[in-house]
Amino acid sequence: MTELAQPPERFRVIARGAIGNEHMQSALDLATARLRGNRLAAWDALPEIEELRQRGHDARMRVIRDVDAYIEQFRTAVEARGAHVHFARTADAASSYVADVCRRHGARLAVKSKSMASEEIGLNAALETAGVRAVETDLGEYILQLAGEHPVHIVAPAIEKTKEEVAELFSRVEGRPVEPELGALTQAARRLLRQEFLDADVGITGANFAVAETGTVVLVTNEGNGRLVSSLPRVHVALLGMERLVANLGDLAVLLRLLARSATGQRLTTYTTLLSGPRRAGEEDGPDELHVVILDNGRSNLLGGRYEEMLACIRCGACLNVCPVYRKAGGGAYGPVYSGPMGAVLLPLLVGLDRAPALPHASSLCGACTEACPVKIPLHELLLELRRDLVERKVASPFERAAFTAWSFLWSRPLGYRLTTALARLAQPAAGLVGPGRRWASGRALPRLGRRFRDR
Repeated sequence: MTELAQPPERFRVIARGAIGNEHMQSALDLATARLRGNRLAAWDALPEIEELRQRGHDARMRVIRDVDAYIEQFRTAVEARGAHVHFARTADAASSYVADVCRRHGARLAVKSKSMASEEIGLNAALETAGVRAVETDLGEYILQLAGEHPVHIVAPAIEKTKEEVAELFSRVEGRPVEPELGALTQAARRLLRQEFLDADVGITGANFAVAETGTVVLVTNEGNGRLVSSLPRVHVALLGMERLVANLGDLAVLLRLLARSATGQRLTTYTTLLSGPRRAGEEDGPDELHVVILDNGRSNLLGGRYEEMLACIRCGACLNVCPVYRKAGGGAYGPVYSGPMGAVLLPLLVGLDRAPALPHASSLCGACTEACPVKIPLHELLLELRRDLVERKVASPFERAAFTAWSFLWSRPLGYRLTTALARLAQPAAGLVGPGRRWASGRALPRLGRRFRDR
C-alpha cells in the first residue's frame, strides 16, 4: 500500500496548482455539474428513492457484518462452476498472483477493463516486471495510460483532457495525424484497441459486485470493452474487493438501480454483465480459465469498528460531484487512485493516518457527500472522526493541537468568545500576513468581520 501513501503537503501543493489552472477548473465545473444534474433528475424520477437507499445500505451492511461467511459461500459457488478463487491479504500478494497466472500461461499481453482495485495494488507495474504488457481498454483510462497518468475520477477518468490533447496522443501512437474531432477520435481508438483484444493472452477486469449465492461476477460498464476483455482471451482474472460481495440476486437488483442513477443518471448502464465461471462445453465464447482474486489490503481492519460503513461504498462517484473541495482541487490532489470525499475517508484508513494526514481536512463538512451517497454512508461524520483521530494519535503537529485546545477552551465560555472575536476584528487588517492564519489565508479573499449579533 506504499504506492497510496503521500507526503503531508501533497494535497495542498497539487490543489493549489489545480485552482490556478483555468482549463482544469472549467472542465471540472462542466463535468461535475452535468453528472450531478443527471443524478438528481434520475433520483427525482424514483418516488421511492429514500426507501431504495435504505435497502441498498441494508444490503451492503448485511454482507460486511458477516463477510467471512459470504466469502466462503462465494468461494464454494465459484469453484463449483470450475473457476479458481484466491484470497489476497495484501496488494503485493494480489499482484503477484495475477503475474504468476500470466507467467504460467506464457502471456505477453494483458488487456484490462476499468478497475480501481488494479490501480490500488499497482498491478500494471507488477505485470511489466513479469514481462507482460498491460493495455487499458476503457477509453478514458487508455487516454491516461498513453499520457503516463493515473485515473483520479471514478466515473469519467479523462474529464480534464481536451480533444486536441487526445488527438495528439492518438497521432503519436498511430504514426499519422488524427483529427481533434469526436468521430475521428472514436474511430482511432477502435483501430488502436481492436487488435489488442484479439491478440491478448489474459483479460483482467475489476468487479462492481459479486453474488455470494450464485458465484457470479458482475461488471457494470458503458463501453463494450468489459465483455471483450472477459470473453476473448483464454484466461480471465477478476479483481474483487472483499467488500463488493452481495448476498443474492435480489440485493444485486437494488444496488444496480442505485449505481447507474447515482453515477451517470442512467436507469441502467449500457452493459451489465453477469459472469458465472469459465466457458463450458457447447459455449462458443468465454475464457478457458477464470480466476477471481478477492482483495483485502487493509479492508478487514475496518470490520467491526466505527469506520465499517465505509466498506459499503459502491464507487459511483456521486460524492465527488457534489463536493466543493473536489470540484476545485481536482482528483489528482487526493492520490493516485481514490479521490473526493470517499477517497478522503478510505485512503487514510487503508494506508494509515500518518501516511495521508491532509485528506481528512479536504472537506468543508457541509454534508453534501452524505446526502448524495446512494447507500447512506455518513461521509462527513467519518471525516470528522478521522480529524479526532489525528489529534488523539498526535499525528497533527504539537502547535496545531495546542491551538485547537486553546480555541476550544476559549469558545466554550462567553467571556473567551467575546474577547477573541473582538481581538479578531481589531487584528483583521494583518490577518493572514503573520501568525498561524498565514497559510490558511493564503489565496483567500477574507470578508471583513462585522459586529457580533450580541453587540447589535
